[in-house]
Amino acid sequence: MAGVATSILLTEEERAQLSAWTRHGTTEQRIAERARIVLGAAAGKATKEIASQMGLRTATVSKWRRRFAAERLEGLSDSPRPGKPAVYGEETTRRILATLDGPPPAGHSSWTGGLVAGALGDVSEAQVWRVLREHGISLARRRSWCLSTDPQFAQKAADIIGLYLNPPENAFVISVDEKPAIQALERTQGWLRLPNGRALRGQSFEYKRHGTTTLFAALEVHTGIAQVSHYRRRRRREFLDFMNQVVARHSEAELHVILDNLNTHKPKHDRWLARHPAVHFHYTPTHASWLNQVEVWFSILSRAVLRDLSATDPRQVRRAIDQFTATRNEHATPFEWTKEVVHQGGLTHRYSDL
Repeated sequence: MAGVATSILLTEEERAQLSAWTRHGTTEQRIAERARIVLGAAAGKATKEIASQMGLRTATVSKWRRRFAAERLEGLSDSPRPGKPAVYGEETTRRILATLDGPPPAGHSSWTGGLVAGALGDVSEAQVWRVLREHGISLARRRSWCLSTDPQFAQKAADIIGLYLNPPENAFVISVDEKPAIQALERTQGWLRLPNGRALRGQSFEYKRHGTTTLFAALEVHTGIAQVSHYRRRRRREFLDFMNQVVARHSEAELHVILDNLNTHKPKHDRWLARHPAVHFHYTPTHASWLNQVEVWFSILSRAVLRDLSATDPRQVRRAIDQFTATRNEHATPFEWTKEVVHQGGLTHRYSDL
């Protein structure tokens, strides 16, 4: 005797959801098919009738009819499958990272994915790269750094950041530094027409040297206006000559000058400072010149002018710098210092500690 078909009674919400699955074009075909089975059963149709109308086996219709009666809408989803067992686990990840902590094989100066896989022997190169991506490790990328070992780093950094964020009243904060030995390089440059019709701006690999010039710059931190001067050398006398120009520009104001630790900036007995009591020098921590905002101005100058400049005389370099400075000063805006807390930094020496 055949079994009695499972009776299906739908709530309004279930009927609305099942109907939506059958209508929407984005619904997976298998889910839409199961929804039609349940709707047919709820309409009082027999299992054989539903199977005949939909071209399915009666066992298939009976299965989803029973599943819905037992688990409702959630029962129409596929049961989770165990899938293929993982080939690599956490132990493999630890081995890969530990390998990177050691020296590469003889004849190589750095690791590659293939070298790591070869050193492990039982791990594919694809898995090595997968682990490196998960941990954000790039074996090809190279970065440089300069860590401050100044024992007074915190005090000096706080002093400078305090000047940026809360400058003294009726005073100017000036960032001063020099860019020595800027070369006047004569290069052949222009536009290149490629076979595909595109044009690229470029320059030849060869160039001629035509001397150097040294740039001194003073950046008014809270206006963005820069003052520059050019010299042949970078000595104490050139530095003081430039500082005399800076003082003359702000003759009635108190000046707080931010400098790095170059020996020409800080002699033991500074008679010049004694003659200028309104000028106060503030030194960045050793190996932390990035705290000096004029370095940002130098970076913009290098990209905008010096990187692609072709010059046959240092005077052309000086004119280009002066033109850049004058143009930028017309629309000067200060750099916005937002980092209130800075650290001396540190290196992660071991990948296996990640």
